Amino acid sequence: MTAESAAVEFRIDRRSGVATYLQIVQQTKQALRLGVLEPGDRLPTAREVVEATAINPNTVLKAYRELEREGLVEARRGLGTFVRRTLGTLGGAADATAPDAPLRTELADWARRAREAGLEKDDVGALFTAVLDSTYKGDEER
Repeated sequence: MTAESAAVEFRIDRRSGVATYLQIVQQTKQALRLGVLEPGDRLPTAREVVEATAINPNTVLKAYRELEREGLVEARRGLGTFVRRTLGTLGGAADATAPDAPLRTELADWARRAREAGLEKDDVGALFTAVLDSTYKGDEER
């Protein structure tokens, strides 16, 4: 990926109840975990995000400041905001050698079965989140 392009495209869900800047932070972290973004990659400019999502530029800047505070990105005056480090432990969708490859395959099969059973994407997300929360219950206290 070159500095002129950004591999992440933010999707804002105004009905989610999650603050817009946090949605940007979360989506950026997900892209880092999945290897979509790597060190040296440039995030979209605030202007590009505003044009794509119709949100306030200060919201984008707040998200980028939070990512910078966490040491994940760095702002370079006049150049943009760049990834400093990744959270990537998960492989890309086509990476059969990634440590998560068997789990990804099982999860893809499960998602296909859920769809065939008539569940909508939002239903699957809610079900997965409920099971995930139940499985990791109490981990936040550690």
